Order: sequence, then structure tokens, then C-alpha cells
Amino acid sequence: MILYFSGSGNSLAIARQLSTKLNDQVISMYNAVNKDFSKEKYIGLVFPTYWLDAPLAVKELIPKIKFPATAYTYIVITCGAQTNNAIWSVRRLLRQQGVEISYCHKVRVPDSSALAFGRNPNSQKWKFDRYSNRINVIVEDILKGKRHLHYSAFDPLGYLLNRDLLAKKVYKITTPIVNVDKCVGCETCYKICPQNNIKISNKKAFIGDNCTFCFGCVHFCPFQAIDISGKHISKDFQYHHPQIVLKDMIKR
Repeated sequence: MILYFSGSGNSLAIARQLSTKLNDQVISMYNAVNKDFSKEKYIGLVFPTYWLDAPLAVKELIPKIKFPATAYTYIVITCGAQTNNAIWSVRRLLRQQGVEISYCHKVRVPDSSALAFGRNPNSQKWKFDRYSNRINVIVEDILKGKRHLHYSAFDPLGYLLNRDLLAKKVYKITTPIVNVDKCVGCETCYKICPQNNIKISNKKAFIGDNCTFCFGCVHFCPFQAIDISGKHISKDFQYHHPQIVLKDMIKR
């Protein structure tokens, strides 16, 4: 079983590619809560790096999922460049359940958070041509039962950035904000928000305080009505994995 978390579709696309090659099933981490995985021999976790760590939602969901201690458990990180503390943090959470990671690796994809810093994620689509070989290596390693922990070391910078004091400042700066002048209440953001953190009232969207910073709402808004850091995000800067469409994100 392959469990995924995805905001712009990168991790979902990679999870699907792995599932095809491994002849396995894919399920959202949200839907994995309270599921019985006791008979699973392989458990895969596919999720991105956010702000030098695992996404807040992933760190909240992992303790709610019951993992079999005897399964071959692996992690595949999707990231713009570095995994930072994403693997280390989840390894700690799994160890609290008596589960040890057997294998982990990363796949570089366009950085969907780049728009928060004025960069266009679509300029990184060259990574699509390069990651197929990495996926083949990962699949081969898993099928052989290889045990190797790539990119799992502790990252001091990622740890400090995600401590309460600094984290609150970073999150405040990068929290998506609805531009009420552009919002028409189409409910797209409401439907795709994995945290149920967006509500619609009087044909306007409102973002709550439980954001996991996946930026799915920003990238999929058909009216470009959600800004970041006071910056308007134009259609040219919106990104999602080309193999993933809106209905895939809603199905989560």
C-alpha cells in the first residue's frame, strides 16, 4: 500500500507511478486513518518537503495511522532540491509506533512553493525528463528489499526553522490570503483543501487557521484569487503536475 500527501499533484503523480511499477495500491494519508494495514507487507509513504521539513498535515496524520511493524516501510520524498528534515521527522514519529524505516529516497520535481519567493515553478519542468531513472532505481531497490536510508540525516536548519517561534513567523508570511475582489465563490479551493480549512460564505472564500501550506488552493484557483505574502499569483505562475487534474485532487 502506498500512502500519499499532495498539494500540487507532484507526490500523487509519483505515488501512482510507483504503484504501477510495484503493482500496489495508492491511498491518501487522510483516508488511511483507521484503516487496517496489518496484512500489508509493503508500506510506502510519498510526500513533499515543506519549509525544510515534512508538511504539518503529514506530521499530524502519521500518529493516527496504524502501521504494521513487520512491513517493509519506505519513504519517497518529492522536493525541489533537498529533503532537509522531512524524512528524519517522520522516522521519529514512526519509531514511536515501533516501526523502523527500511528504505528512503527522493525525487526532484518542480518546486510548487517557489511562487512564494517570486519564482515560477513552471520553469522547472525540465526535472520531469530526469526523474524517471530515479524512480526506476527506487522501484528496483524496493523489489530487492534493499535497506538504505538516503537523505535521512538530521538537518539543524530545518529543525530550527520549524520550532514554534520561527515557524509562526514563516507561516504568517506565507499563508495564502483570499483576494475578495477576485473571488467569485466558485468553491474550487473549498473542495481541494485537504485540511477542510477553507469555507465559503456569501460567495466568498475564507481561509482558516489550520493551513498546511500545500498551496493547492493557490495553484488550482481558476480566477487567481488567492495571494501569498501580499503577492498576486498570476495564471502563468500556477502549477500542478501535468499528469494530475483538478478532479484527482478533489478525490482525495
